[in-house]
Amino acid sequence: MAAENAAEHGQTAGEYIVHHLTHLQSSKPAGVADLSVFNFDSLFFSIALGVLGCWLLWLAARKATSGVPGRFQAAVELLVEMVDQQAKGIVHNATSRKFVAPLALTIFVWIFLLNAMDLFPVDLFPAIWAKIFHIAGEDPHHAYLRVVPTADLSVTMGMSVAVLLICIFYNIKIKGAGGWIHELFTAPFGNHWALYPFNFAMQMIEFIAKTVSHGMRLFGNMYAGELIFLLIALMGGAWSVSATGIGLAIGHIIAGTAWAIFHILIITLQAFVFMMLTLVYIGQAHDHH
Repeated sequence: MAAENAAEHGQTAGEYIVHHLTHLQSSKPAGVADLSVFNFDSLFFSIALGVLGCWLLWLAARKATSGVPGRFQAAVELLVEMVDQQAKGIVHNATSRKFVAPLALTIFVWIFLLNAMDLFPVDLFPAIWAKIFHIAGEDPHHAYLRVVPTADLSVTMGMSVAVLLICIFYNIKIKGAGGWIHELFTAPFGNHWALYPFNFAMQMIEFIAKTVSHGMRLFGNMYAGELIFLLIALMGGAWSVSATGIGLAIGHIIAGTAWAIFHILIITLQAFVFMMLTLVYIGQAHDHH
């Protein structure tokens, strides 16, 4: 399907991949980082799946029973218990856990749903969007759409910056503004005026490194997964124009199935890792140095 579409529209394999990796944007970016540009596709799917995740959790709470739970309730209870145990082991402040534990649960469910969009066929939503574009009288060749928000760096970095702000909030709440500022200048090397610049520099580097790595880890894994699915789609579509087409078709089925199964582990693991790092960073904000 992918190769046939590319041939029909006069696209090369490279152009096909570039088209699928281009966002539906408010305007063309002026540079590598243009904060005035909005990726409408990432915003739409992030909000829609966030609402879906909240609705699923609300539905589980609404239908909860003290008797024998159903499969859905049992799965949600298992997830809630897992997150609660992790939160208790990392964030020792019981008052903070009243917010942090539900936050961690929401993060896991939300990111899992965002990642799971990668399991849909790569041409499904773009093809539907192209049809809508065509019906609206627009050029379907310019119907750009990406459906995996976590493969968008602006989304994952936005999440990591939000976690940073929460950590700063708890640093000030637990230690007080004066206590946190004192810690910025006295840790990790010690409380001596000659070490204040080095302590402050190390603290800033730590905050920046944790925030960047937190967002980049999720983005890198999901972007690579999306790219591999595109390459598999190209291999499967090429069978119709190749002399060894049957071999490519079989390879496409095997590779696609194997990668989809393996990718289920990746999307779950990445959601878990992001949640755990969030708990660790917030837990560190409670520690006194």
